[in-house]
Amino acid sequence: MKIALVGYGKMGKIIDEIAQKRGHEVVARLKETPTAENLNNPDVVIEFSLPEVAFENIKACLENKIPVICGTTGWLDQKAEIEKLAVDNETAFLYGSNFSLGVNLFFALNEKLAALMKNVDEYSCQLEEIHHIHKKDAPSGTAISIAEGIIQNNPKFDAWKLEETEGKQLGIFAVREDEVPGTHSVYYRSEVDEIEIKHTAFNRNGFALGAVVAAEWIKDKKGNFAMKDVLGL
Repeated sequence: MKIALVGYGKMGKIIDEIAQKRGHEVVARLKETPTAENLNNPDVVIEFSLPEVAFENIKACLENKIPVICGTTGWLDQKAEIEKLAVDNETAFLYGSNFSLGVNLFFALNEKLAALMKNVDEYSCQLEEIHHIHKKDAPSGTAISIAEGIIQNNPKFDAWKLEETEGKQLGIFAVREDEVPGTHSVYYRSEVDEIEIKHTAFNRNGFALGAVVAAEWIKDKKGNFAMKDVLGL
């Protein structure tokens, strides 16, 4: 495949390396806004940029009828508009708060546990995410996805918030520490014990590989998708 990379920071460079190892051609490496000219006619765009520019980047690609894999978090208040653009332009869009295979399995486990806990009143729930000090958004997109998975499967909660859980608002502690790639934990605590599920990333390679696998999967598809579609979860 011909792949254009929009956003060329640490993640973009790892994706570049993995894509080439898997036999793909990287035809553009952009730090600027994509256009029909500088994208160089790719089969798919992989977008890992910054929250403040992600919407315009994705919009420009979809308007040129190029499928987009997006891993940028912190802009999701405009996601519905992007999904409409993908349909209107007869192309494809796939957003992932986290492309790691392990994290997507964790999402499924989290939803199952939330459903099991919905009738057990003795336990309170709390989330924690730890990331490197360079991360722009808090809480992380992955933490938001985890919270949404709990809210959808446990009627005790109807929204999430930063810091401690209060009433029906599920709390997320967002910690920024050194060069941590990403650690996410869900705790269920009672007066007598605690149940915890946790995912710890050792490096960014898992995220990058998942993004390339998603790009391979989305070719010739139309519509809006998520990593659970790619992985059949």
